[in-house]
Parts: sequence; C-alpha cells; structure tokens
Amino acid sequence: MDIPLEIDVTTAAQQHRTGALLLDVREAFEVATCAVAGSRHIPMRQIPENLATLPREQLIMVLCHHGGRSMRVTQYLRANGFARVSNVAGGIAAWAEQIDPGLARY
Repeated sequence: MDIPLEIDVTTAAQQHRTGALLLDVREAFEVATCAVAGSRHIPMRQIPENLATLPREQLIMVLCHHGGRSMRVTQYLRANGFARVSNVAGGIAAWAEQIDPGLARY
C-alpha cells in the first residue's frame, strides 16, 4: 500500500482511531495550549535524537500548527527509512476546525 505524503485531518482522525501514531512536533508551549488526545509529542528539533523510539512498521501521521514543520519532519523521516509516514495537512488548526471544535486555537 502506498502511503501518501500528505493526508487531510478527516483521514488522519480515522487512522488515529484505528491505531496509527499521531506524532505532534510542536513546541511544549503549543501542546500545553491544545493537543489531540492520544498523540505523542516530540518537538521537531528533538526528532533526530528520538528516531530509535519511533515505530518503523506503524503508520505515523505528523502534526504541527498548520502543516509546515510537520511536512519537514515527514520528509526527514522518509529520508531516514520510515516508509509509513504522512503529513497532516492543515495541522492542529484544521483539526480544531473540522474534527474537534472544542480544542483551543492560537
């Protein structure tokens, strides 16, 4: 199965409910404002030192505020042998708008 480079938040939410890892690469202060329940937080700058802690066989969906940082992390992970990684288009801003309107926005 080909894993798309980018997915929409509706698809990401569905995949998250069925066991995919939602990797939040925002800074701690951003995650303190709002976060998706069950997501894993590793700030973007700490991804290289945490590669060994990420599952290579599980689908990983990378999330940030609007999708820019998470796209860079998605490309970095793919370049480092993670084939099952997708960027969440629109980030947590789109997630709050379309999936969980109760999330705080910033």
